[in-house]
Amino acid sequence: MKRLAIVLYNLGGPDRLEAVQPFLYNLFMDPAIIGAPLPIRWVLAKLISKRRASIAQDIYQHLGGKSPLLDLTQEQARALTSAVADLDGNVEVRCFISMRYWHPMSDETVKDVKAYNPDEIVMLALYPQYSTTTTESSFEDWDRASKKVGLDISTKRICCYPTDNGWIDAQVDLLSKALQEAQSQSNGQDVRVLFSAHGLPKKIVDQKGDPYPAQVQLGAERIVKAMERVGHPLGDWLVSYQSRVGPLEWIGPSTDDEIERAAQDGVALVVLPIAFVSEHSETLVELDIEYKHMAHDKGVKTYVRVPAVGTHPAFIKGLAELVQRARGQSRGLCPAGEVTRLCNIDAKACPVTCS
Repeated sequence: MKRLAIVLYNLGGPDRLEAVQPFLYNLFMDPAIIGAPLPIRWVLAKLISKRRASIAQDIYQHLGGKSPLLDLTQEQARALTSAVADLDGNVEVRCFISMRYWHPMSDETVKDVKAYNPDEIVMLALYPQYSTTTTESSFEDWDRASKKVGLDISTKRICCYPTDNGWIDAQVDLLSKALQEAQSQSNGQDVRVLFSAHGLPKKIVDQKGDPYPAQVQLGAERIVKAMERVGHPLGDWLVSYQSRVGPLEWIGPSTDDEIERAAQDGVALVVLPIAFVSEHSETLVELDIEYKHMAHDKGVKTYVRVPAVGTHPAFIKGLAELVQRARGQSRGLCPAGEVTRLCNIDAKACPVTCS
């Protein structure tokens, strides 16, 4: 029986309050986040991580002193292992987790994968939309770690799935339930849906041609169309961006501004975290506490947040099918050099050029 290793990669998060500052340091040392030359980047990473550590620790205090991301990713790994095994009974499947900025990181995970000695590897992003700051950075870090230990095994890559049917179906199911909840609370108010995504400095899109915001928009449009098919048309919706930090201009509109506009328009709000597959600080604290408090202060009477997809059966089934499709490609789905696309976006930083 052949062995298949599936490597799930995500951002990661501190596993204790003492890990917050080194986690932030690793984040800001990534050249995909701060593009300054190494000596300057090292100084900036030290300064920013020290300055932001206390703020971030306050955030993680709300979560019991650590990020839940690793535990939730382990649940997804178990679910995906079973789903892929159900699709192909002739392969032994094991999922590995590689986090970008806190343990287990690439240097640790690649050793575990090598010890497993698989016949093939599929790398699967737990970022639905491709970005140079997330997916590309993780690919490059894995390649570095693989070369370091001499891991030379056939590897396929799934870089994004902004319009995958499983991803869309899971969102439709969760959004439909959230809309029913909002309508029952809103006393006849119109309901507006915000597809809230993590923000990105505008220069990364303009200068690098990052496809992330276009993929976020495309995914939102597909969810809206799917809602129409199941009899829940969304008359009022838009994409917004959260988590802005620093003085740079970021892509917009911002979720903060849209919450204020919703108050002015007198509508109820349903917020769907379209760029996140798991609950973590940006959903459990930023959306559930900070933005909800802001909404109520501004006068938004009804504020409902859609859960992250997590281990939703449709999402896991969709990922399993993507893994199987990638195994049949020469290099995977949407890697450099392939012409098979999962979206119709032509962006300079996308790893595949439209044919």
